[in-house]
Amino acid sequence: MSISALDSRIFRNLFGTEEVREIFTDEAYAKFLVQTEAALARAESKVNAIPADVGDAITSVLGNIELDFDRLSRETEIVGYPVLPLVMQLVENTPEDLAKYIHWGATTQDVMDNASMLQIKRGLDLVKRDLNKLIDILQVMAEKYRDTPMAGRTHLQHALPCTFGYKCAVYLSSILRHRDRLRQIERRCLLVQFGGAAGTLASLGSDRTGILVRAQLAKELELEDPMITWHVARDNIAEVLNFLALIGGTLGKIALDIIVMSSNELDEVAEPFVPHRGASSTMPQKRNPISSEIILATSKLLRANASLGLDAMVVDFERASGPWHLEWVAIPESFTYAVGALYQTTFALSGLCVKEESMEKNLHSTRGLIVGEAVMMGLAPFVGRQRAHDVVYEACKSAIEHDRVLLDVLKENTEVSEHFNEAKLTQLCDPLSYLGSGQLMVDDVLKRVAEGKAGLKAM
Repeated sequence: MSISALDSRIFRNLFGTEEVREIFTDEAYAKFLVQTEAALARAESKVNAIPADVGDAITSVLGNIELDFDRLSRETEIVGYPVLPLVMQLVENTPEDLAKYIHWGATTQDVMDNASMLQIKRGLDLVKRDLNKLIDILQVMAEKYRDTPMAGRTHLQHALPCTFGYKCAVYLSSILRHRDRLRQIERRCLLVQFGGAAGTLASLGSDRTGILVRAQLAKELELEDPMITWHVARDNIAEVLNFLALIGGTLGKIALDIIVMSSNELDEVAEPFVPHRGASSTMPQKRNPISSEIILATSKLLRANASLGLDAMVVDFERASGPWHLEWVAIPESFTYAVGALYQTTFALSGLCVKEESMEKNLHSTRGLIVGEAVMMGLAPFVGRQRAHDVVYEACKSAIEHDRVLLDVLKENTEVSEHFNEAKLTQLCDPLSYLGSGQLMVDDVLKRVAEGKAGLKAM
């Protein structure tokens, strides 16, 4: 039974992957809760907060415990949180001399936050891997189509010529920044949680014992040790959720471009052909850009969940009375959406059908209007920029109204012909002569990719 597209047997593989869902199953979450309890016992043993041999003994016992999930569910509904019911089962199945040290000095949120952090860490590993895949794909595309001319569009209308490789390099630059953000997040946001009832670690005394336990717990769980308890300072969780939304924004932009460029009127790209993918139940000619449509929807869902993370930051005093619960929904959903969107984007781009002939045809379809700025900037040194703008504007207006080629209209304008012979004017009206620094920027982005890969090999 499911009530969400994420776990629906019908829709689940559109909006996520089995790999990411496995990180956020009940079984996985409970495993992380138990791992946290075991790691806490080891940490406390190593700093002598509890007997030195207890930590490893508890870890050994907890590693073999089979949880009763039906009971855990019933008791969680009563308590409101799963940790007390979980600890009761752990204690019942652990020898008494060890059981008394389980959950020593901890509180519910300590254990739940650490379990969430372990899930987030593994989720980010998948995101990192998939970002790197996307970087590799876009690197190849930017190189391959560096010099493939097409119409650059603003407000969905022809603006100036560019190349398809330039578009791909723009996408690539954003993915590179996401990878940089992820590296920073791993250092800044993956924090261990251990504070006790109100965050002060009072249950472990007034010396530095609690702080030492926290530092050791961070080592045991391979998380970062914070400077102070953070359970009511949720900016790190919000940052992760907003980071995933940023990725969704980039992927949504790519998807929207593909959707529009796939239209019959433009016919510049098409998603990879798979029999019946994107097919219509009634129109046999249809080949809808289904991956891009899913990515676009997912990007909106990621942005919605990012706002939940921001709402969860606004908590009262030293223990929140509710906003924390928003994260229980937002974290699993956002990671599933993000990894799912990355998967769909990788699929769409890795086999994207790029129709260079259509791009060239569309580039010339406005019969020279796309180089209006080129003519204006060429004329400006002679008559001033504003006058040049007015002259070319009137020429473009005439070309549109009389369905003529811009070059032919300009040849008849004495103010233009006074300064340009036909060869020069023809050059100004050639879209391929007005690509600016776009291709050099592609080279700069590709250089950055190469430097990043060289740095990784050197590490």
